Amino acid sequence: MKVLSVVSEVYPLIKTGGLADVAGALPAALSAEGVEVATLVPGYPAVMNAIENVAPIYWMDELFGGPATVLSAEAAGLQLFVIEAKHLYDRPGGPYVSPAGVDWADNAFRYAALARVAAQIAYGEVAGFVPDVVHAHDWQAGLVPAFLRYDGRRHAPSVITVHNLAFQGQFPASIRPALGLPAHAFSLDGVEYYGMIGYLKAGLAIADRITTVSPTYASEIRSVEGGMGLSGLLTARGSDLVGILNGIDDEVWNPQTDPSLPQRFALNSRVKRTANKAELQRRLGLEEAPDRLLYGVVSRLSWQKGIDLLAQALPHLIASGAQLALVGSGDDAIQQAFTLAASAHPGSVGTFYGYDENLAHLVQAGVDSLIVPSRFEPCGLTQLCALRYGALPLVARVGGLADTIIDANEMARQAGIGTGVQFAPVTQRALETGLDRMAEIWRDQTTWNQLQKNAMKTDVSWRGPAKHYAALYREIAGLRAGG
Repeated sequence: MKVLSVVSEVYPLIKTGGLADVAGALPAALSAEGVEVATLVPGYPAVMNAIENVAPIYWMDELFGGPATVLSAEAAGLQLFVIEAKHLYDRPGGPYVSPAGVDWADNAFRYAALARVAAQIAYGEVAGFVPDVVHAHDWQAGLVPAFLRYDGRRHAPSVITVHNLAFQGQFPASIRPALGLPAHAFSLDGVEYYGMIGYLKAGLAIADRITTVSPTYASEIRSVEGGMGLSGLLTARGSDLVGILNGIDDEVWNPQTDPSLPQRFALNSRVKRTANKAELQRRLGLEEAPDRLLYGVVSRLSWQKGIDLLAQALPHLIASGAQLALVGSGDDAIQQAFTLAASAHPGSVGTFYGYDENLAHLVQAGVDSLIVPSRFEPCGLTQLCALRYGALPLVARVGGLADTIIDANEMARQAGIGTGVQFAPVTQRALETGLDRMAEIWRDQTTWNQLQKNAMKTDVSWRGPAKHYAALYREIAGLRAGG
């Protein structure tokens, strides 16, 4: 079986978040299930610089303002199709925003181009690769099902995965003709969304199946509170919607072989984590104190991630005698709050603003507990890494956090199955209660060691999720339509 994965970023070529990690790791796991995946990605400079065994295989004289070539390529074990369109992708800055920190003005066309090329591949116009299923990811690929429907040509069935419903890709209705969509596409069951064109909404309305990245999130987005304007549509399509948990690449995230760590370790040698803790404390200017409970954060500093609540709870955390190592960037006001806290409490709060992959690995291997206080979280990957590295997660009971962390309440501990601490609701007070519970477990090192063992034994790989995706692909592979 052949699957075309359509995505705006893929690790390790280009990454802004967990979407890239999923797109980079899932193909290898699917290969074990007999599924061949080719990933279609824009030809950003970082992508063009990384690819190997490049061959042009398809040409377009005009793709939203200029010519384009589809390249067959490889990189990091991935089979790739890369869109070389300099007028759309050859520019400095991130995939979505300019160096000035604002969205690229032509994002509507940059990602319509991604979807348009995906449709051409789905029609079999690239020699040697005719997909049985097209898998679109997030709003950037949301127009794939729309092009397939409104072109009227025979095509493979489509799946769209919602990695974060908060990002929907909404653009003025006036661009419809330029996108090449017919007038009747601008309808309630098409691309129209509150008088605009909704890229994600189009995918959710038209794709043959919808997946999200955890079962709880699949339930939450059908509620008015969690649906972000799309709950009605998602409820109506409930029979076509399924939540499949994410995994992580357990070769990249492997404490036994991780080159980022000063001291590698395994389940039976996790006492060696203390060397990583000491190095992290030194790197972030914290007191080198092996007996102090060290919390960590690796996150965007945003309202969604609940990091403002953690800033408010910092006095409580510090008063308990604990430390915090924070790595991330985002909201200026949140960042300023942690900067002030680090200045006021030297040795207790350490920060690094930005993203450093090696430092992120060191945090997971060095902290005692990783805090993930998200207000909503489709799945989350950082808590899965924490389990793998023996950093007990302290998480809000939402979305994939609720699905992946077993709360170490008294009954769970008696049964020997806890892997972390959950808190709810997502408030400062509840977070502080969670901190107290984690500190209580820390003081009981016998219990702590058992929970740490449980965490590190948890299967957080893509093997299980890949089986679910492969089954879904096979279920819909015969649903060819059009033409």
